[in-house]
Amino acid sequence: MSKHGAYLWGVLENFKDLEVTLTETPQPKPKDDELIFGHNFTDHMLSIEWSEQRGWDKPCIHPVRELLIHPAAKVLHIAIELFEGMKGYRCVDGKIRLFRAMENMKRMRRTAERASLPDFDGGELLRLIKKLITIDRDWVPRSEKCSLYIRPPTLHRGDIPLTLQISRPCFFMSSAAKLFVLLSPVGPYFHTGFKPVTLLADPRFVRAWPGSCGSFKMGANYAPTIQVQDHAMREMDCQQVLWLFGDDHKLTEVGTMNLFMYWINEQGGQRRAGYTTTAWIDSTWNYTQISSGTFSAVGEGNVWAGTACVVCPIEKILYQGQILEIPTMTKAKLTNRFFNHLTDIQYGRIPHSWMEGVDDDTEVVA
Repeated sequence: MSKHGAYLWGVLENFKDLEVTLTETPQPKPKDDELIFGHNFTDHMLSIEWSEQRGWDKPCIHPVRELLIHPAAKVLHIAIELFEGMKGYRCVDGKIRLFRAMENMKRMRRTAERASLPDFDGGELLRLIKKLITIDRDWVPRSEKCSLYIRPPTLHRGDIPLTLQISRPCFFMSSAAKLFVLLSPVGPYFHTGFKPVTLLADPRFVRAWPGSCGSFKMGANYAPTIQVQDHAMREMDCQQVLWLFGDDHKLTEVGTMNLFMYWINEQGGQRRAGYTTTAWIDSTWNYTQISSGTFSAVGEGNVWAGTACVVCPIEKILYQGQILEIPTMTKAKLTNRFFNHLTDIQYGRIPHSWMEGVDDDTEVVA
């Protein structure tokens, strides 16, 4: 339980109290080959209200509708909010499964603590999300190029943001919040598909630094990066930004994605795979993990990124006026191996503990 665990009220027992209202006007479902990332949303959403007095109210699944929010709500003024990005897949056996869902719940709780948002039981919220997916299961794409994007944000609301409240330890904290979950069938993150991209690496721009909140999933981490991303695309002919940090220009991440590197070391050819943020490498692959990288090695092997895009190869980096050519698509095959192995897990061709069935414990009762 987090330090603000006193906020953990209600949700642990709320699944049994779930109220479901089905839409009377279902939308036409888009074709898989026409899906754009983040453009389409399913018929229903999950909502749960929280207040300091009552804790969490009954969860409700209902048709997607607009939020009613006071113009003085803190989320609009000081960005007290968080969000997550989970994915579900229709596997080769026809079953719908979630990818590392409890890891998303853990990160969401960590971010809630950092943002002074109410805590919740991750397992219970996951049961509610599964229920929502079963109701809108016909929206889950059948193409292995597509998936279901699950967006559960928590939103502060209802309090005037800069009014001093003597009874509260911090007058920025709120006494009310709202958690809601949307479902979105999506195509590939990059419309070009599995094609190599060019990155802008400009040390003038920094996304995160030690002790800050860059490791948490909150909107305030993303808004300041949009102008840099636009600059990279419109003016520098790059598809993404490679964020640097420190006087030695350490590599951190690509856009909002993990960055991975592979190269031959200086001691005689041992294979090495480096990463700059959380990564996974199967021990049977015989690669050595290292925790950071610099530009001294980027031109010697594979460089690729991956999170929402699954895996995206990188072939060029624009750094201090020079184009660094990366032989990602010609010299080494590790990028393709990562992509194939990861998608084999996600679509159920390889059984794996990371995948969790949606149909578990979620009998639909409207």
